[in-house]
Amino acid sequence: MLYSFFKHVLIGPWLRVLFRPWTEGMEVLPQKGGAILASNHLSFSDSFFLPLMARRRITFLAKAEYFTGKGIKGLVSKAFFAGVGQVPIDRSSGRASEAAINTGVRVLNGGGLLGIYPEGTRTADGRLYRGRVGVARMALEAAAPVIPVAMMATYETQPPGRIRPRLLRVGVRFGQPLDFRRYEGLEGDRFILRSITDEIMYSLMRLSGQEYVDMYATKAKAKRDRADAEANSA
Repeated sequence: MLYSFFKHVLIGPWLRVLFRPWTEGMEVLPQKGGAILASNHLSFSDSFFLPLMARRRITFLAKAEYFTGKGIKGLVSKAFFAGVGQVPIDRSSGRASEAAINTGVRVLNGGGLLGIYPEGTRTADGRLYRGRVGVARMALEAAAPVIPVAMMATYETQPPGRIRPRLLRVGVRFGQPLDFRRYEGLEGDRFILRSITDEIMYSLMRLSGQEYVDMYATKAKAKRDRADAEANSA
């Protein structure tokens, strides 16, 4: 009920009026059954626009930071994500990651749409970064198709660190579903998981038009932070 209230009454109508979101390829979404929506992650607002435009409810594996932020923005974020039943993910340990994968598989086996950002965090510069293999494990363990989703112009609307969004038109582009059932039983093979993840990221690159960087976004951010620190101390 709260999900519908946010989408159709409290937030959705304003987003439609202010940002005039468009969609492409919506017809690929299954009307029922489990499926993974694997999206690029340009902005905090991605998790608003994707559920707004999709016909079915989406459950996201949202990073725990969205539930623990400070100040007004943190309170709004926590209220929104918790209120619509999103699942917080603690990325600080391997055991927590395993629990997150199990949770995602339960959502899929229950016939739900699972939203996930394979990069693991928002891009800091608008480029597409290397995906983490959790999405591949979920796809294999639940025998679920993966639908690549490209968020368009949300980086320009609200890049990381910007609180007040620019009023630009945004879009959601859905790609053709990817079927990995040919790898059934190989969810423990790291090479297979990496190959599947790379195929998903390649589809996202083509769909979004982003430049691809074969490096984890968290590592790239750490390198930039070190470079900035060295430059400031010079």
